[in-house]
Amino acid sequence: MHNITKAKLTDAKILAQLAKETFLPAHGHSASKEDVDMYVSENFNETTFIKELSNPENHYYLMYHNNTLAGYSKITLNTPNKNISSNTVTCLSRLYVLKEFYGLQLGKKLFDFNIEFTKQHQQQGIWLHVWIENQRAINFYTKMGFTIVGTYDFKISATHTNPNYVMYLHF
Repeated sequence: MHNITKAKLTDAKILAQLAKETFLPAHGHSASKEDVDMYVSENFNETTFIKELSNPENHYYLMYHNNTLAGYSKITLNTPNKNISSNTVTCLSRLYVLKEFYGLQLGKKLFDFNIEFTKQHQQQGIWLHVWIENQRAINFYTKMGFTIVGTYDFKISATHTNPNYVMYLHF
């Protein structure tokens, strides 16, 4: 059985740990160990998540499977992108499931939850960045109906960026 709940400030510590555990398998080999370690320490810590969760524009959700934390997502409504003509679109900046829960369709359930939330808030679509070498994610989003509408350089460190696709799903 799965359950999705809105993350609270008190979840900042577990979100920081979950973010590290889900980011590294997907992106840990995308740059030097030093660059990745620095990115993770700067972006996936309790203080950063307290700031993120304190911002009412950020919507974090936690996915549980049999009462065990399995993944999380982050969306921000009304976030324009230069590659998309509408301004009433949502940015899906994170959708991660722990590796041990792969194959249980939890990513799709969390994705569907975010799509429904987005539609309830009168958004015209949802967009995201995905590393061009993350074929698993690209395949998932393509299967969900997304198309590639542009590119973006994702900054890992002062000296390293990863090329990303901008993918978009119009409702």
